[in-house]
Amino acid sequence: MAEALRNKKVKISQGVIWVSSLVLGALSSVPQLASHTFNIREAIVNAALTAAFSVMMWYLNIYLLHRSPEKKRQQISYSRLMVVLAWGMLVMFGLAWIQQLILSHINFGPVMLMVEVRGILINLVCYMFLTLLQNNYTGQQIKLELEKVKSDNLEAQYELLKQQINPHFLFNSLNTLKSMAETNDVETVDFVIKLSDFYRYTLESRKLDLITVEEEMKIVESYLFLQKARFGEGITFSNRIHAEALKTLIPPFTLQLLVENCIKHNIVSQSKPLHIKIYCLENKIIVENPIQAKMVKEDSLGVGLDNVRMRYRHLLGREIEVNAGGGIFQIKLPFIHEHHYH
Repeated sequence: MAEALRNKKVKISQGVIWVSSLVLGALSSVPQLASHTFNIREAIVNAALTAAFSVMMWYLNIYLLHRSPEKKRQQISYSRLMVVLAWGMLVMFGLAWIQQLILSHINFGPVMLMVEVRGILINLVCYMFLTLLQNNYTGQQIKLELEKVKSDNLEAQYELLKQQINPHFLFNSLNTLKSMAETNDVETVDFVIKLSDFYRYTLESRKLDLITVEEEMKIVESYLFLQKARFGEGITFSNRIHAEALKTLIPPFTLQLLVENCIKHNIVSQSKPLHIKIYCLENKIIVENPIQAKMVKEDSLGVGLDNVRMRYRHLLGREIEVNAGGGIFQIKLPFIHEHHYH
């Protein structure tokens, strides 16, 4: 980040430099306009020399600002200020000498004092303006860099989350397939097709931030087919998502992860089937199951509910709702109608 800032320089419009210098030159002649002994030749010379000095000080300040070490750019550099003032006094002395040559009738002593004071003031204005501009510019660049780092960090975390999805159940699926093949189960071919479909959906959806709920339900149906081959009538599933909700968006594998969570953390058996429901209510998709917790909990790989919560937070800046009262576990997911980042 420091290297990126080091290569960036404050740019001042040429128009700003020249117009401001001409204005300062004109202002330096205002006292003469109010004088009873106004001399237009003196006013023009005075204005021209002041404008010339202002232009030179602009470029001198800009040059020294760009040569300053990075560590000095976010504070007032008194050493640079002294160098600028010293050069300014020297240049103004030379311009005052030129003025004396042009206007030889003017007393050089009082004129010299006046122009040096004027030069110091002009120098201070240029220096402070450029210093404040540089500090503001650097602050903006630091803010942008920090936002980029933050965004890159969030993107990296999100990619890690997506890579964690569905890494482990393949082993159970292959064991189930092995058992089906050994017993010549008539659904072996269907199982292989559904397993292939599931991983095809995985490859197609993994790089996407959002997919339609309709596409997500295809993933869920393939996943449940594989699980039912393993648990048989130990799992029942009810899908009551209406047509409009199917057109909304959802992070890929959200519903599949929640269904997987239901199976992972609850008793699934022929004697005590697990009833999983997915339906819509109040602009939310709800995943629901009865709480029939296992006596021995399975090891978690860090996916599931936390994964879903973090993805909704990352993509939308919204929270999902989790309810676990009355023997029912519910997760409510807000509808997503637009594809956008928070």
